[in-house]
Amino acid sequence: MTPYNRNLSIKPNQWLRSLVLLAAISTLLACSEPDVNASDTTSATKPPVVTQPAQTEQPKTQMTSVSAHSETQSSILQNVSATVYKDANCGYCKEWISHIEDNGLNATAHDVEEMSLFKDRYSVPQQMRSCHTAVTTDGYVFEGHVPAKYMAQFLAKPPSDAIGLAVPGMPVGSPGMEYQDKFTPYQVMQLNKDGTLEVYADIKSSHEQL
Repeated sequence: MTPYNRNLSIKPNQWLRSLVLLAAISTLLACSEPDVNASDTTSATKPPVVTQPAQTEQPKTQMTSVSAHSETQSSILQNVSATVYKDANCGYCKEWISHIEDNGLNATAHDVEEMSLFKDRYSVPQQMRSCHTAVTTDGYVFEGHVPAKYMAQFLAKPPSDAIGLAVPGMPVGSPGMEYQDKFTPYQVMQLNKDGTLEVYADIKSSHEQL
């Protein structure tokens, strides 16, 4: 029996089909490869976009806040009238009256000879007395160089047990007592109906009273 001999030769038409298939595969692979040069060129021509952080306008906000505070203070004092009892020769009293009028309060000054009579009438304690006494139409007492800022704050919401405020003595640098750039720290005291006292504000620098 003659053994079977396999024909290992490739027919011409099969060889041609293999060559065409190989060329098609090579073309397909070439198209699927990324274009590195094109990508690099695009990156070079388009600079990175840098986003700047938003800038806040803090100083402007602070100025608006201060302005709003001043307007509120003036609006409160514009609705207030007060009689100021003072000595006829007291120039510091006149300066203080100008201060509260500049902040909206309507003041009427009365020169008197016996200041102690009015201080007794309005229950100003001896240790709280100063050079002038102001009394509002509502009966609240403001003794001495009380800043308009704290008058407005007090009158906006008067404490139920208080009759007013006082700055005892005549502290240098307080409203009406300005002298060059000098300033003496002082306290604004709350006068209570039962005769007791408490600190309403502790003023350590001149800008705190404005």
